[in-house]
Amino acid sequence: MKKIIRFVALFVIGFFVFSCGESDEVIPFSEDYLWGKWKNTEALISAGGPHFWISINDGEEIEFFENGTFISNKFNECVTGNYVVEGGTLALEYECDEFTDQSENSEGIITSNLVLKPGFFLLSPTSGPICTEGCQSKYEKINID
Repeated sequence: MKKIIRFVALFVIGFFVFSCGESDEVIPFSEDYLWGKWKNTEALISAGGPHFWISINDGEEIEFFENGTFISNKFNECVTGNYVVEGGTLALEYECDEFTDQSENSEGIITSNLVLKPGFFLLSPTSGPICTEGCQSKYEKINID
């Protein structure tokens, strides 16, 4: 009986130790963590059932600068703008005249929930059309040599 209890205890401890991966760790926001170039590599999607990650080929690339500006290849019509992170929300304001997109809010700003993880961040849209089942985009840091 002691062997069974010991086995179950070790199994439970092992389960908790190995089930908490590094990607579960959320990093507190620091402005300089976002600086640099990032690429959208995966998307979390659902068609009303379970969620699953899919790989993104040729995903958006976005570069954040220390002065609060960014460059992105998401839209052909406009590639530059200003960004602000406040309370876990990333706000992107493209600075091209007459540029609009359905993902903007009423002030012309694209907003997303931002979660920082080691080596990547996750965005969930909070403006424009929002996924009712939930969706996220994963951006990984691009190392520039």
